[in-house]
Amino acid sequence: MKLTRDSILDGTLHASVRAVLGPNVRFATDAERNAQVKAILACAPRPGRIWVFGFGSLMWNPAFHYVERRTARIHGFHRQFCLWARAGRGSPERPGLMLSLEPGGSCTGVAYRLARGSAATEMDVIWRREMFTMAYRPVWTAAHTARGMEPAIAFSANRGHERYVPGLKDATIARYLATGAGPMGRCCDYLFDTVVHLRQLGIRDRRLEALEARVRAHGGHA
Repeated sequence: MKLTRDSILDGTLHASVRAVLGPNVRFATDAERNAQVKAILACAPRPGRIWVFGFGSLMWNPAFHYVERRTARIHGFHRQFCLWARAGRGSPERPGLMLSLEPGGSCTGVAYRLARGSAATEMDVIWRREMFTMAYRPVWTAAHTARGMEPAIAFSANRGHERYVPGLKDATIARYLATGAGPMGRCCDYLFDTVVHLRQLGIRDRRLEALEARVRAHGGHA
């Protein structure tokens, strides 16, 4: 299954997760999603100028519409493999790991500006994609770009969620990335695509590059 705007909006993404995890998996309701989008937009530091920060697959496959894209760095968070993937790029039999943001350090990625007139619509798409299991916690942060600072929404780890798995050693992370696989493909490809796109942006994330080398040595190949 491919993650696209259509698969998000037509329910295919959510159905594929339910098919793997069963009907009892807890999804955000429409009312919860709408309330969360409304609440975070109400807190916008610059209403009408909404940016979203991507640090993983949002960098190369946003699946939402935007009008401007910039390389950006945020402070106070770093990217970390700390969420179980038991659907998507993992399964109960072959779990993988997904990136989130953890406190401390900094993180360079991509910031997207949403069109003023369609911000709520595009935020709904983003919420259906990122927040349907509520494993992330959306926060406003400062995205520093070559053209100045912009307030942006970023998705940090929800530390109270059952998918949250802190403190894994790099060797353990590499093993799960090398072996994880599910309906959306191999978990190692998620790592490889992230590293490739960062390199294309001229960004070096040496920890991810070291993980890439570990995964390839473990048997994960492009």
